[in-house]
Amino acid sequence: MTMNNMKIKKTFSINGEMTVNRLGFGAMRITGKGVWGQPENKSEALKVLKQSVELGVNFIDTADSYGPHVSEELIAEALHPYPKDLVIGTKGGLLRSGPNEWSGDASPAHLKEALEGSLKRLKLDAIDLYQLHRIDPKVPAEKTFEFLKQVQTEGKIKHIGLSEVSVEDIKKAQQYFNVVSVQNMYSVDNRKWEAVLEYCNHNKIAFIPWYPLSAGNIEKVEVLGKIAKQYNSSIHQIALSWLLHHANNILLIPGTSSVKHLEENMKSASIQLTDTDLKELEQISLKK
Repeated sequence: MTMNNMKIKKTFSINGEMTVNRLGFGAMRITGKGVWGQPENKSEALKVLKQSVELGVNFIDTADSYGPHVSEELIAEALHPYPKDLVIGTKGGLLRSGPNEWSGDASPAHLKEALEGSLKRLKLDAIDLYQLHRIDPKVPAEKTFEFLKQVQTEGKIKHIGLSEVSVEDIKKAQQYFNVVSVQNMYSVDNRKWEAVLEYCNHNKIAFIPWYPLSAGNIEKVEVLGKIAKQYNSSIHQIALSWLLHHANNILLIPGTSSVKHLEENMKSASIQLTDTDLKELEQISLKK
């Protein structure tokens, strides 16, 4: 799907209503170790959030489970009252029992509690983009989708997205509401969800990759490293740039707890890969 060497499109309009810069910010890493508790350096975390907006970020992705609650609270502390064009997406549907421990609960009862908590912590009357963190195999998907449609009708959420879903899951959810975003694990070295990306691109649905460089394949890392050297950049910056080149509906949400790392991530949008670079990365990507 990779585009040819044209200038990268800088923005994407979510549902044709919320235009955001394609390089956003993921607010998972501003919490403590294991995505648990307060950050080691709270003042730096607040600086990262403020600096992200100053550098042009107008899409921030978070979740009630990050901390839990800590990420949303820090976003409000750093940025409220929010800039007019800032889109905040949050998620519900996961429970936390400790550092690096996650379990699912997409029951209407839990989602109701999660959503009300997110609204309060973020100091919002309505969530711009509310994403189901996971479809819960213990709960009939219809029940979850019916709840999301209900709270959208009530005006508590404006738009609805999904995470870690198949094309079939998206189609099922679309019987209940308009799916405007999909957040799946995806990178130059992990193309498992390529069919989902293609479906989303065809249907003008935002695709938000998480874990944009898994670095599990040495050959891929070597190619990324070679290209990175040509641009005097890092492997991570090239991996992010490839995603921006690969499809116009991809929104990036690289996360960090460091201002320096944030600034490095933001430079990824200015790297213009050549057709040769893209072909080389594409060939490596498609190898098993």
